[in-house]
Amino acid sequence: MTSELKQQWPDLAGRDLGGSVVYANDELFAVRENLIKPGDPVFQPHTFGPKGQIMDGWETRRRREPGHDHAIVRLGVGGVIRRVVVDTSYFTDNYPPEVSVEGCGAEGYPGPAELAAAQWVTLVPRSPVEGDRRNEFTVTVEQRCTHIRLSIYPDGGVARLRVLGEPVPDPRLLPGVIDLAALENGALVTDSSNSFYNSAGQLIMPGLARVMGDGWETSRRRDEGNDWVTVRLACAGSVEVVELDTSHFVGNAPGWASLGYDGGALIARTALQPDTRHRFAVPGGPVAEQVRLDVYPDGGMARLRVFGMPTPAARAALTDRFLRLLPESQLAGLLRAAGLPPDEAARRAAGRAGLADLPPAGYEQFRLGQGNS
Repeated sequence: MTSELKQQWPDLAGRDLGGSVVYANDELFAVRENLIKPGDPVFQPHTFGPKGQIMDGWETRRRREPGHDHAIVRLGVGGVIRRVVVDTSYFTDNYPPEVSVEGCGAEGYPGPAELAAAQWVTLVPRSPVEGDRRNEFTVTVEQRCTHIRLSIYPDGGVARLRVLGEPVPDPRLLPGVIDLAALENGALVTDSSNSFYNSAGQLIMPGLARVMGDGWETSRRRDEGNDWVTVRLACAGSVEVVELDTSHFVGNAPGWASLGYDGGALIARTALQPDTRHRFAVPGGPVAEQVRLDVYPDGGMARLRVFGMPTPAARAALTDRFLRLLPESQLAGLLRAAGLPPDEAARRAAGRAGLADLPPAGYEQFRLGQGNS
């Protein structure tokens, strides 16, 4: 994979996507929540609290008995993990010599006790790490994960955990009309002309931007060109409303913008106002699979929203991929809930036929017609 493509993978564990550290067996020196904080870790030497030097990370006490420490992260968006970063910045002598990372897929919102009994799959085998650096690991497991377990051997500190991957939304949670450009629904930024100040990936994050730094911002252009971003939508859908949000961009908003798609223009070039949520109705409901946002000549945009209805074929494809990527135990449980006897559910889950596994009673929860079978 190229470095450009790696940068497009979102951090599925990030707090901005709704990730949470649900458990750590020990956090005496520094709390577990630091693992998924936005931004790079920081360090202020000779800054002490009741438990010693204040560290911007998760740090456990020195072990005096056999075993190792671990923390469990609930991903903000379930997906297939492509790369894991275990960042030990500023942990120079108190970092763990080795780490491992596991993943599991679970229904609903299990607590620590339920997760302890889950079936975990190895994403990163027990591996050596170095202190005060970003330790990166490639992951090749093709399985949708909802939770990650970071184990450190035997103890020590980790500043940040980044879980980079492809979002795989649960189709049961997608209503009729969705934001086709939302990262949490499966959209991805595939390319951009310039992300000098802030990544173009910020455009499709959840919620409203809180400050200018939450959006996408390019450098100042000194030529006759313009800047742009391309987004692979969550799926093919009939577009109804587009939102171009310049909130917090006051002196650096684009003067104009347009939004194209694989069949033409959704929004023709139009003037924009600073610090404004611009909403546009799209007549005719054209079906788009990817879009390109052009800003003229440069500047910043807080969010891009493309509201539309997935086509029947696209919704069926989302369901098929979701089912194929589920852990076998989770898929078997879903099939039992849809009415299959336990033995039949286990047999189908082991065969991994995707949508063909789903019994007729299961189609309604995925908003599928029987014609999709």
